[in-house]
Amino acid sequence: MVLYGLKNCDTCRKALKALPNAEFVDVSGGPVPEPVMDRALQAFGDTVLNTRSTTWRGLTASERAQEPKDLLQAHPKLMKRPLIVDGTDLYLGWTRDTQAALLG
Repeated sequence: MVLYGLKNCDTCRKALKALPNAEFVDVSGGPVPEPVMDRALQAFGDTVLNTRSTTWRGLTASERAQEPKDLLQAHPKLMKRPLIVDGTDLYLGWTRDTQAALLG
């Protein structure tokens, strides 16, 4: 299991605490690998973008109009967190549904 997020994100820390065996990848150092992001965009669409983030608010209207994949490659912190890859399953966010699926 791989958890993509930010090390200073409270939600990511909660997920990591609950999933101690997950490998953590901090996206502040670079974007999520392209094959993983392609799967996430296919599964979740535009909801992969965190439009409530300070990074999003700092973008111009023309930047916001770019394709989500291009935005996420240029600004990895724009990703809604965490993105969890568990084998072939993907989870976005640390919601009750995600917790139920991963913790039983």
